[in-house]
Amino acid sequence: MDLLRIIEAALLVASEPLDAERLQRLLPQPMTRADLIRAIDQLTLECADRALELVQTASGYRYQVRAAHAAAVAPLLAERAPRYSRAVLETLAIIAYRQPVTRADIEDIRGVSLGSGMLKSLLDRGWVRVLGHREVPGRPAVFGTTKAFMDYFGLRSLSQLPALADLANPDDERIGDPQLSMLPLQVADHAN
Repeated sequence: MDLLRIIEAALLVASEPLDAERLQRLLPQPMTRADLIRAIDQLTLECADRALELVQTASGYRYQVRAAHAAAVAPLLAERAPRYSRAVLETLAIIAYRQPVTRADIEDIRGVSLGSGMLKSLLDRGWVRVLGHREVPGRPAVFGTTKAFMDYFGLRSLSQLPALADLANPDDERIGDPQLSMLPLQVADHAN
């Protein structure tokens, strides 16, 4: 049995990134972590001239559509892509770049009060979680991003977020473009 093809098949059908340990458990015969990483490297090389690429995210490995082809395939899944308001996306960006932050921190940065549904939608989506509580009167919740956030946007770590200066340029044609993140096989659901 070709273990390389089993790994490939598992990554293709998985609805979420698979880490090395989970891949090892799927294999019918034992494989060392070093051998598994070599197999993943081989699969990555095999994708060099394809529309798909094998990437590592915070939670593991996944196949995704290359950014160069994302716009072409995005309409195929447009009917099931939820839309997020600009306010929700701004809130997510503040949390991602300034974490850990409280609701008051977010409101101070945005200059407006935070609607009750904004944080709830980010919490429900699994992109944000409560990290703890600040030791001040009222003990407000402190928010940060999750591995699900990093997986969705194709990040291994928060250091891979685009520089804020790059995002602040309104003439940048990448702003609002779904290609800002590497598009997972299940095409990302970005709002315009």
